[in-house]
Amino acid sequence: MGGLEDDSVSGGTPDGDESGAGVEGRRGVVGSQGAEAAGSTRAASLEELTTQVIRHAQLMLEWGVTTCEVKSGYGLSVDAEVKMLRAIQNAAKSQAVSLISTCLAAHTCPPEFSNRLDYLNHLVEELFPILIQEELTKRIDIFVEEGAFTLEEARDYLMKAKERGFDLVIHGDQFSVGGSELASELQTLSIDHCEQTEFEQAQLMKKRQVTPIVLPGASIGLGMKFAPARMLLDEGLPLVIASDWNPGSAPMGNLLIQAAILGAFEKLTIAETFAAITIRAASALKLSDRGSLRSGQRADFAIYPTSDYREILYHQGTLKPSFVSIQGEEVYVA
Repeated sequence: MGGLEDDSVSGGTPDGDESGAGVEGRRGVVGSQGAEAAGSTRAASLEELTTQVIRHAQLMLEWGVTTCEVKSGYGLSVDAEVKMLRAIQNAAKSQAVSLISTCLAAHTCPPEFSNRLDYLNHLVEELFPILIQEELTKRIDIFVEEGAFTLEEARDYLMKAKERGFDLVIHGDQFSVGGSELASELQTLSIDHCEQTEFEQAQLMKKRQVTPIVLPGASIGLGMKFAPARMLLDEGLPLVIASDWNPGSAPMGNLLIQAAILGAFEKLTIAETFAAITIRAASALKLSDRGSLRSGQRADFAIYPTSDYREILYHQGTLKPSFVSIQGEEVYVA
């Protein structure tokens, strides 16, 4: 089958950083995993962060993932966010999985800023020019939630990003509704999370062509309800499932396991589940050259040791690829 596309993974944070952040995440402290990890990320070298991204990419390759969106957001300073994005860029050149970088410096407000608007303006004035000059990313993300950033703060920040030519994405509707409405207003490419998204927001998203990216790993990690994947599909939205692999709320990282579990709970068909982690995921990243096996597409695919494709989901992620190809080249053999 076509290689899996994981549309939400956090960039490298140093080893040993995960457990403390996870404890805070499970207490429901919004954005705490970002602040918790910032100190270690700032202290880590570029080489250490690059190594961590490569290690994660190699694991994903063994799980059949051939393209992955990787976010920053665990540095929360201009220098540390640039370092994370450089690490992603370096890792992309050092291993086979295609890495698409996204700047999530607006994950939460760091403690050295008492005013969230001051921090966001600092990012616009000091970080954005570096992102453009070094071509570190074309994508800007922000976490819209109580304890992170308000709708008004996010709107202003994203509009300034758009003026500078960036594509827009949002983290929202994880604990409360609001992010999806802003995503629809600004016509962002996508919105990650959607646990609290309801029928009215789904209709707005469909009208404005916003892709919902649901993150079952975060629901599992935090012990909260899954995003309403069935409803989003029934309303005609191009559902995407991603792992949200991060040190705070979703430390597992295995996309196929999460997709299988969500599919069972939300009564998704096998075709709907596979589409959400292949062709629709590629489309959400504006990648028209992959996501399906057909003439003219990149030869990104995985071969599983089974004669029945349904067994890939039936085994809930425990059936791993025996062979993976990226652009027609053998990159993994079990």
